[in-house]
Amino acid sequence: MEKSPGDEAEGDDWEAERLQLRSELGSRMKAVRQACGFTLEVAAQRTGLALSTIHKIENGRVSPSYENLVRIARAYDIGMERLFSSDHEAQQTTRMTVTRAGQGRKVRSRNFEYEVLCNALAEKKIIPLVTLVEKRAPLKPEDLESHDGEETLYVISGRIELVVEHYEPVILEPGDCAYFDSTLKHGLRSVADEEAKIFWACTYVDVDK
Repeated sequence: MEKSPGDEAEGDDWEAERLQLRSELGSRMKAVRQACGFTLEVAAQRTGLALSTIHKIENGRVSPSYENLVRIARAYDIGMERLFSSDHEAQQTTRMTVTRAGQGRKVRSRNFEYEVLCNALAEKKIIPLVTLVEKRAPLKPEDLESHDGEETLYVISGRIELVVEHYEPVILEPGDCAYFDSTLKHGLRSVADEEAKIFWACTYVDVDK
């Protein structure tokens, strides 16, 4: 079945938004690194990432994984909300905040598009996200990631496959919820043609503090 001009235009708009989000995240991450006083060489040493990888992320050429976002935030000794904030948002220290529907900060990561919720609250222990999950091929061991903390996800729409190390893959549908230890290698993907959307909450705990 051939795509209609409308379908192609919609696809072009989506790709343009995706590139813009990736570029915006890269610019914010570069600004945060510079504000911390780190050169690319120092950032690479502290994060354990290749200098070229950090450079590509900051220039919007590649999307970081969630694991790498965690590694960068911890290496810079900042809360993850700093990576998602504009300069005028970064200093907010309120202890209660509300995000209205559709008004979260959109962030493009590898294989996911996040809407970051309640980002005005600094140094929080939990990162709440509404996430669009892409459809892709079955996950291989090298596609799985791990990091400190715990995660829970609740399926809003679509069907996803959750893969967690040492466990059989599980299919989750709207209304299903899962909770797991993030130190186990894990990954997820959409397995349906319709949009897959989840509420995803990840703990952000620095084990060295």
